[in-house]
Amino acid sequence: MDNLTRELYEREAGAALKERFGLHNPMQIPRLDKIVLSMGLGAAGAAGGNSALIDYAMNDMAKITGQRPSPRAARKHVSNFKIRAGARIGCMVTLRRQRMYAFYHRLVKIALPQIRDFRGVNPNSFDGRGNYAMGLTEQIIFPEISYDDMEQTLGMNIVIATTASTDEHARELLRLLGMPFRDDISQTGREI
Repeated sequence: MDNLTRELYEREAGAALKERFGLHNPMQIPRLDKIVLSMGLGAAGAAGGNSALIDYAMNDMAKITGQRPSPRAARKHVSNFKIRAGARIGCMVTLRRQRMYAFYHRLVKIALPQIRDFRGVNPNSFDGRGNYAMGLTEQIIFPEISYDDMEQTLGMNIVIATTASTDEHARELLRLLGMPFRDDISQTGREI
């Protein structure tokens, strides 16, 4: 299962992108570069005095990605939220190569279809340089997380970085790799 997305890219998507955009050099063909997942707990983790929440978030992220995340600390004091500089307020992990393709496959084929009333992801969430960003409101959509063991629902941000130079190239790459984009955003009600 881990190599399905990579094989799909090598077998079909790369050739289709080369033909569609008229790319001559094989290094111009867009491909996945990395996937970055992050969970920010902010005031709930640091100010609430609940350092176990950060450990819980890190354990969930490790189960989902298969890689140990690194904790993220506050850079400066924020008195309104009772956050001190250096307090752990989140975690993140960067996936590359084999783990990146395995996570992408599970995200597209297993996790996203688990969302209630799912109609697709926003096709306009690109940053202008070929990177796609999305947010999830709960981690329970991943099969690695058991509902019985879950202490609190936590959201996460996912950034899919590609080597594409334009958003159009990146959108086509992700579409060929199975990303379920919405056809028309205005007709759907809910964002993920």
